[in-house]
Order: sequence, then structure tokens, then C-alpha cells
Amino acid sequence: MADPASYRPENVPDEPGVYRFFNEKDEVIYVGKARSLKNRISSYFQKNVGEKTYRMIHAANRVDWTLVRSEVEALQLEFTWIKEENPAFNVQFKDDKSYPYLALTMDEKYPRLLITRRAKQKGVAYFGPFTHAWALRSTFDVLLKLFPVRSCSNSNFERAQRAKRPCLLGDIGKCAAPCVDRITESDHRILAKRLGDFISDGSADITQALRDQMSEAARAEEFERAGKLRDQLEALERASESTDSALSDSIFSDFIAIHQDITHAAISIFRVRAGRVISSRSWMIDLANLPEESSLLEACINRVYQDFEIGKEILVNQDIDGSALAEYLSERAGYKVTIKKPERGEKSEILDMVKRNANQALIQFLGKRANDAGVSGRALEDLASALNLEELPLRIECFDISNIQGTSVVASMVVFEDGQAKKSEYRRFGIDDKEKFDDTRAMHHVITRRFKRYLAEKDLDLAEIELSGGARPKFAYPPQLVIVDGGKGQVNAAARAFAELGITDIALVGLAKRLEEIWFADQSYPVVLDRHSEALYLVQRIRDEAHRFAVTFHRSKRSKLMLESLLDEISNLGEVRRAVLLENFGSIAALSKASLEEIAALPGIGPKSAESIVAGLANSASSYFVDTSTGEIIERS
Repeated sequence: MADPASYRPENVPDEPGVYRFFNEKDEVIYVGKARSLKNRISSYFQKNVGEKTYRMIHAANRVDWTLVRSEVEALQLEFTWIKEENPAFNVQFKDDKSYPYLALTMDEKYPRLLITRRAKQKGVAYFGPFTHAWALRSTFDVLLKLFPVRSCSNSNFERAQRAKRPCLLGDIGKCAAPCVDRITESDHRILAKRLGDFISDGSADITQALRDQMSEAARAEEFERAGKLRDQLEALERASESTDSALSDSIFSDFIAIHQDITHAAISIFRVRAGRVISSRSWMIDLANLPEESSLLEACINRVYQDFEIGKEILVNQDIDGSALAEYLSERAGYKVTIKKPERGEKSEILDMVKRNANQALIQFLGKRANDAGVSGRALEDLASALNLEELPLRIECFDISNIQGTSVVASMVVFEDGQAKKSEYRRFGIDDKEKFDDTRAMHHVITRRFKRYLAEKDLDLAEIELSGGARPKFAYPPQLVIVDGGKGQVNAAARAFAELGITDIALVGLAKRLEEIWFADQSYPVVLDRHSEALYLVQRIRDEAHRFAVTFHRSKRSKLMLESLLDEISNLGEVRRAVLLENFGSIAALSKASLEEIAALPGIGPKSAESIVAGLANSASSYFVDTSTGEIIERS
């Protein structure tokens, strides 16, 4: 049995999708769907799981996932794959039940509207499929009110003709009652055609009509009728969601997308037949082994069709002159094959989804690879060679500055040892805003602070300190390489700090964002690493981690400064009370979430001061807004 911890994935996206567990024979043993892949997959690797789940995760040795556009689409793909793969740990379907369709029997004398799961027949117009059967029935009811075509069986229709009396639907206005000649045969067919055209064009018109009727009923104080119309509107929108998320039945194509990084590229394929994704798969390509003159896309397509039957239409996400490749694939397949890039429409949207899956596959692969000691060792060797370092940079420190026009200036220091992040060694630096700091001056300031501590602590006896129970020095270890985020200006500022401190045995470089050049303080030209090298990938990872850490601290500091500013504007708050509020909340967001009772319960605050604080928050609310992409509270200019 496999240990689930050995294959627990990282960087799982918080998006809807379908996931599959595989065993050591690479057989699918479980298929599931989720609104949030991150939450659902993580739940399988908790300590307390059910007996069946325990057996499943120990029988598996890997898990992968496929992103889709909505939870509804995830449901459809899950159903398709369960039927195809027949996984051992899924519910086994005993029948061939499929999703329901709306059908309009235009081949009958009096066309009728019905819900069916049967195989499609000639002469019948089908609309769907719908994944929510209850919503489909509600939509069916609404459609009959607006387009009252007959919906009864042939036997009931003939019985009503003989009795010359319509059924209940005719009496309540949900059928035009052609059985008793309330509508002519030609007019009923026109009505049915209008219904078919309406369903094909979408629900925009009916949605607006229902909204108008609901508003009219509300103005007339017919609240019961307005409530029913509201429910019908919600059901129609839910059913429309099901239809919109399904792919067109006319699509019989292979969708291939590439997502490229520095060292590797990922390629993903979705094989769609009759609007259904029948299979998907991703591969990794090592770009270091690909000759410069080679076409990555052509190499990828050749690789894909070593494992799959060649599709008649191959749609790709990059421009390609695919005439020669299409001719070659046509000869192999025995039928005409076309390769093209769609510019817009549904097929282009599907390709975007396939590229997102390629991106996720690449993130997963590189995340695992980054923890590989062998890969990290090669990256350090490449970096030492490219920078002419005398020894491998086993400890690398990277510094980044974050500020807004010289205010709320902060800096970060991240540490990588043996090519891996060592988060326990990360440090953050606050910089006094009383003096105006630009990036270069701030970099000089931070490098000076960090390495002053190093010089002060490097000769301490660590063993003696640990025996005496003292705190371990935080800056006693020197790095073999220091990277500053920035170009010539930043690295020169850091070099001045080194010179002032008398440090000459630590390598120092700057990494510029524009072309990813590496700058030395004493060189006029930068070092440019091979664009597919492990060394470049490593320094970019380090720089990006320093930037992330700095931005996180900057947001925290800015939020605290905003709270201090707000508290200064509230009367009857002295220095002690402000300090209590800052210590307990630290940001406007946290204080805004607190209740009046929670604020009043703090030492020295009391009900009266709490009321002033709440009122002050309310008065200043218009001065701030929340950036929903980051969660940061930002002061309006």
C-alpha cells in the first residue's frame, strides 16, 4: 500500500474541475468532481478519513486533475469518465442513464414538447443536455406558458379529440388545445417553430419577459404571483446555466495547448466528440534538449499522436504553418487532417481552458522538481559556473524593496539553502518613513543592517550560547551569494554597503526584471544566463519569493499605518488606548469586523469609547476601498 503523503500534491488550484486517483498500474480507481479542487483534494489527505476513503488513497499512488469552467461542466465530465473508466471505488452504474433533453417533435402533425433521455431520432429537434432535471421541469413549465404547444402523449391527444374536451393543461392556458380546434394545424406548427427558434437563440428574451411580468405583479401588489414568477425566473436561469456550460454537439475535434516556462513546457490535449470531453492528458517537454531551430508545437503534436488516434480536426493555441504536418498526419491516418488556430468563438474558449490545464500540470511538475536534490545541485553548479564563483552558493540570500512613492518602505530577505527555501531564516525589515527613501537608498540601508548584525554575531560561540539557554543568533551565518532585486543601481548601492563594512568574501549580484540579466557592481556588462537553464529558473524562483514576501509585509504595514491614522482622528483616544487597539487588531479590516461589545471589552476602552470608534469607522468608510484581487485595504486618493 502506498503512503498518501508520498504523492500528496501541492499548488492545487482553487477552481472547479474533475480529479482522478490512479494506482501503480496507472489505472483510474476513482473519479470525482469539485467546486474547489484545492479544498476537495486536500480533504483526502487529512488524518481522520472514512474507511473506504482510507482504502482508496492507500491503493492509489498519484492524483491528477482537469480544470473546467463551472461546477456543472465538472459534473458532466465526471459522469463521462466514470462510464468510460469504470473506477473500482466509484458507484457502479447499472443502467445507461444519460442527461435529459428537451425535444420538439416537428415530424408529427401537431408537434409536441417533451422531456426525453432516449437516443436521438430523425425529425425531432433536441435541446440540451440539462444537468439539473428539476430545473429543466420548471423551464418546461415556463415554456408552455409562453408557447402553449401540446405536450401530451398521442393517446391522450386522441382521447381528447374523441371527447371534444381538452385536458387540464388546455383549461389553465398551458396548451393551445389543437385537439379541440382552438388553434389551427398551421398556426400550431408556427407556434412550435417559434418555440424551437426561441430555445435555440437562448433565454435572454424569456428572462426579460419574466422580469417585466414580475415587476408588473409587484407594482399591482400581487405578491404571490410575483413570487411564483421569481421562482420561475431562477429555475430558468439555472437551467440555462446547464445548457450554456455544455459543449456544442457538433464539435468533433482535438484541442491541443502549450504552456511554456524556462526549463520545461507542458502540453495538454482534450479530445472532444459530439460535445463531450472523452479524454484528456498532459505531457512535459524538457526544453534544454530541444534544438533552437525546432518547432515546439510540431514536436508536441508528434508526441501526442504516439498515444492517441489522430483527430480529423486539430485545434491549437499558437500560430502554426501546419500544412506539411497535416499532410504527414493525413498519410498516417488514412483520412484528411486539418490543423489550425481558432481566433474566436466556442472553440477558442475551449482552448483557453486546455491551456489552463497545461499551466496547472506544469506548476505541479515544477513544484515536485524543485524539491529534487539532484536538480537543485545541478542548478547550483550551473549558477556557480555562469557567475565564476569559487564555491557552490549553498546559502543564497535575496533582498527586495517594496514601497509606494517612498512611503511605507519595507524590505524582505529570503534564504535558500541547497537550492531549497528555508522559511525559518526569512527576515523582514521595516524602514523609517521620516526620511525619503528610494529603492537604491533603501537597499543600501537594509544590506548595511543585515551585515552589521553578521559582523557582530559571526564570532560568537554558538555551542556556548545553546548550552546557556540563550537565543540563537539570527544573522550569524554568511551566504555565499547575495542577490538584490534590481539592476545596476541596486547592486551598486549594495556594493557600497559591503565596502563600508569591509566585506569582500561574499559574492553580490543584481537580477534585473526587464531581460533577466545578472549585474555585477564592477562590470559594465551583465551576465545573461541561458534562457532554458536550471540556473535561471533557480534565481527567478528566489527573486519571486523575495518579492512575494516583501509585498505581503508591505500590505500589512500599510494597513497598520491606516489604522493609526484613523485612530488619530477619533476624539477621546489617548496614546494608551490607541496602543491597545493596535495590539489587538492591527488593521482597519480586523477592527471593522469586531463588534461593539468586543471593542468595549478591551482594557481601558469601555462602551463610550467603543461607540466613538464604531462611529469613526463608519464616517471613514468612504475613504477606503478593498482591492478584491489581493484583499488589501487601500486609501482613496
